[in-house]
Amino acid sequence: MKVLFIGDVVGSPGRKTLKEYLPKLKQKYRPDVTIVNGENAAGGKGLTDKVYYEIRETGADIITLGNHAWDKKEIFDFIDKTDELVRPANFPEGTPGVGYVIKKVGSQKIAVINGQGRAFMPAIDCPFRTLENIVNEVKEKTPIIFVDFHAEATSEKQAMGWFLDGKASAVVGTHTHVQTADERILPGGTAFITDVGMTGPYDGILGVEKEAVIHKFLTSLPVRFEVTSGREQLSGVFITIDNKSGLAESIKRISINDDRPFFD
Repeated sequence: MKVLFIGDVVGSPGRKTLKEYLPKLKQKYRPDVTIVNGENAAGGKGLTDKVYYEIRETGADIITLGNHAWDKKEIFDFIDKTDELVRPANFPEGTPGVGYVIKKVGSQKIAVINGQGRAFMPAIDCPFRTLENIVNEVKEKTPIIFVDFHAEATSEKQAMGWFLDGKASAVVGTHTHVQTADERILPGGTAFITDVGMTGPYDGILGVEKEAVIHKFLTSLPVRFEVTSGREQLSGVFITIDNKSGLAESIKRISINDDRPFFD
């Protein structure tokens, strides 16, 4: 199975870039399933129903979330009405939505799981035990298991990769918005990258206006972060997985910006 994953879409610039390049990427790589992290897609934080359907119409089969899942209250009106939206599985019991979905792709099935880290983030349920339990559960239905681990600490994301090596087909990190250059197949056969990166403004700081961020560092005063405009970027990974074993065969890092133009 061929999986295309697009990292954190940030605001309207991210959606614009996704709309421009996702069809081209799908034509180039011919993925069987396309997954997009959309937790920052509406105004830089959260997801609305309008933005959710916009991303789906752009070409996403499944949308994953993260710590900003509840920042737009509209999400409570539709999260339980869709089978293509996944929030972190280790959110507390009783939280709306689901932590994983199983999607049929041709004659195959893929399980897509979302998890959230705890280092420098809210103290929610243990992501390691939660994801391990889900992986063991879904293995009864499919060997192809994709994990989007939304976490702040590099060490925690790497730990999850090693923890699920040989159990999940792929573990990709999101949240920190800066693409890492450590994509690899771990010894047990799991495709891994510490952070896929973001899709949206190229000249901001993590997607927001750089002046506000610099001002905060200089003064330690509270500031309002706004999604910036200007040049744009897209970050993602393309992963191929053996249908029978569920182990990864390859992982390719995708980075599109003015310094790395897209080529068909």
